[in-house]
Amino acid sequence: MNNHTQNRQSKQLIFLGLLLFLLGLITGLIVPFFKNPRMGLSAHLEGVMNGMFLMLLGLVWNKLLLGTKLLTLSFRLALYGTFANLVAIILAAATGEGKMLPIAGGKEGTGVTEILITGLLVTLALSMIAVCVLVLIGFYKYMKQEE
Repeated sequence: MNNHTQNRQSKQLIFLGLLLFLLGLITGLIVPFFKNPRMGLSAHLEGVMNGMFLMLLGLVWNKLLLGTKLLTLSFRLALYGTFANLVAIILAAATGEGKMLPIAGGKEGTGVTEILITGLLVTLALSMIAVCVLVLIGFYKYMKQEE
């Protein structure tokens, strides 16, 4: 990947991380209005933490030594995983559904909402695991090159 593209992605990760952080803060303001306020608090925390993750990822992005396709894949998966996380948890908080989230008080729902929450949770988890593995590989290559 050329340096210009990697620099642009780095800046986008930081910007979108700030945006996600802000969305997490705003979510925190409306926690009492959710059908499941405990899940609303989880949504607030997910937005804030995932926003910080994207910002940190943006700061190390230029050090990753991965091919063009893997960097693009990592970038897209990171954005999908972090934003899908906020959407899934807000949806669960608003509806009270989310059988995969019993600790936060999610109840088994029926129909499209439950399927959507479950689908988002499964796909975002797999996305974030893939991102972490790819970033570890890319950063490890960078560390070895610096020796």
